[in-house]
Amino acid sequence: MYEKILVPLDGSKRAEMIRPHVRELANRFQAAVVLITVIEHICKNGVGETVNLSGRKDFDAKVKDSKSYLDGIVAKFQNKGIACKRLIAFGPVVEKIIETANTEDIDLIAMTSHGYGGLARIFYGSVAAGILNRVDRPLFIVRSRWTE
Repeated sequence: MYEKILVPLDGSKRAEMIRPHVRELANRFQAAVVLITVIEHICKNGVGETVNLSGRKDFDAKVKDSKSYLDGIVAKFQNKGIACKRLIAFGPVVEKIIETANTEDIDLIAMTSHGYGGLARIFYGSVAAGILNRVDRPLFIVRSRWTE
């Protein structure tokens, strides 16, 4: 049923809470996993702070950190016998996730939602809501509840 699963990750622990679900789905359907991080010039870091990547040095550092971060997760999937690769995209997050789903011929997008509702969604936006409203393929969303 699912041969390729796209997993958008932003470096946060909340986003990573999708991993056990994806592992189970990939094992059950013998699916490959494609991890993606999308880098915008203005983005959130792993603890929710807004960072402006205005300089080339900042941008290059973000790309390097993203590659290292995803490589670590790729290795964990591969150690469990799951085919996995990483992609880094640049631009608006929702658009790049949907574009990647199309170009990579993805069967399922699996991600977490931070569960923002009401005014928080208006002010902060919601990647999950943006994808839900625009994607033309199955979407698996797990509402994450992260407490520190």
